[in-house]
Amino acid sequence: MTEATAVTEATVVTEDVTDGYVRVCSVEDLPTVGAVKVDVEGKAVAVVRDSAGDIHAIDDTCSHANVSLSEGDVEDSAIECWLHGSRFDLRTGEPTSMPAITPIAVYPVKINGGDVFVSVTKEN
Repeated sequence: MTEATAVTEATVVTEDVTDGYVRVCSVEDLPTVGAVKVDVEGKAVAVVRDSAGDIHAIDDTCSHANVSLSEGDVEDSAIECWLHGSRFDLRTGEPTSMPAITPIAVYPVKINGGDVFVSVTKEN
């Protein structure tokens, strides 16, 4: 096992990394519907709870503009970039509205004991 640091808005946590997954926050740290920005191995990641209560991890940067997606609105299984209104499917990363035309990365998530783990080295 190796060590990695996960950063949430409120805390810095050092946890063991198992099988490429890093603890990024607890489920309780997430809004009922919405996103938080975390750092996973140097990558900005948005951890998002959608309207159905499912938790996703995506690249936090809009593919149309250098803007944090975690600051956008979440509705159903999509997140909207607050600057130009591009929407991305949280399950696939595909843009569902203009002006974005390039998908964003989607990362696999594991929930264990109330904690959220994300891997930026594995494909979803």
